[in-house]
Amino acid sequence: MKIKLTHKFEDIIDLDNLLSAWGEFLNGKRGRRDVQLFGISLMGNLLNLHYDLLYHKYNHGGYKAFKVFDPKIRDIHKANVRDRLLHHAIYRKLYPFFDKIFIFDSYSCRLNKGTHKAVSRFNKFFLKISKNNTKNCWVLKGDIRKFFASIDHQVLLGILNEYIADENIICLLQNIIYSFQVKKGKGLPLGNLTSQLFANIYLNIFDQFIKHKIKAKFYIRYADDFVIMSDNKEWLENKINPIKEFLFLNLKLEIHPQKTFVKTVSSGLDFLGWINFPEYKVLRRSTKRRMIYKLKESNKKDSLNSYLGLIKHGNSYKLKLMILRLANSKNREETREL
Repeated sequence: MKIKLTHKFEDIIDLDNLLSAWGEFLNGKRGRRDVQLFGISLMGNLLNLHYDLLYHKYNHGGYKAFKVFDPKIRDIHKANVRDRLLHHAIYRKLYPFFDKIFIFDSYSCRLNKGTHKAVSRFNKFFLKISKNNTKNCWVLKGDIRKFFASIDHQVLLGILNEYIADENIICLLQNIIYSFQVKKGKGLPLGNLTSQLFANIYLNIFDQFIKHKIKAKFYIRYADDFVIMSDNKEWLENKINPIKEFLFLNLKLEIHPQKTFVKTVSSGLDFLGWINFPEYKVLRRSTKRRMIYKLKESNKKDSLNSYLGLIKHGNSYKLKLMILRLANSKNREETREL
């Protein structure tokens, strides 16, 4: 029998929780006009939201769509401030509970996790399997096709019902889930904080299958990218079909055929933006090109520091020099224009 969430609907819609959620939501958004307008009548807006939720009059609004390049084109859908504030209020109560049921090696959108720790874990697994690079380490690299667009609403709600007994919370989550669809009954918006949590809850079913049915000891997942590592190539190849069948039958998902393969680390394994080799790793070419393009277009100090912070995790001395030269060149051009 699965453990159940102890929080009640009233805990989520409580004014103190809404106010705390507002404080967290403000981080990095204070300068945005829609946020400032909401904040002018903050207590009135919070009270209106609270009463709409309390008397079950709340309906999630629509979305503003735009595209980002990271590095491929992604469709982002942004909810209004009122709805995004509620997402934070829900997240504050649900995340601590669900985080405890996730496996250790799930690294996406979790506190004290992230891409750098996932890549570090990958390297640790490699050294263990390869016995310090003295034998082959094979990797089954998998990618789920159009993951967020393919999440099935009914399957997700079925999973949530297994952990949440409060029907009012389920109705509220259903309101948010049904507010968006790519096609009938499918899809979550990339811009919602709740979507990040829902995605991990959805794929936790897959994680548990990999750990307890496939019995993969060396498994890492970040969002819809995953790796299984072993010294046995044939064993990994034999797991591809069971994984495909499980994803399709239980979660209505498909593996991307061009992005799922078995290869050695020594041949260079592309994982989470880095090409990983036994003794070093380098940034993916597309990541380098995007970084250089953005530096040529803009020379914001925050962006420069972010890039320098990223590349220090790999073998990128030459790239660091190139980035610093570009930044200095941009500074000189701007000085001449003044």
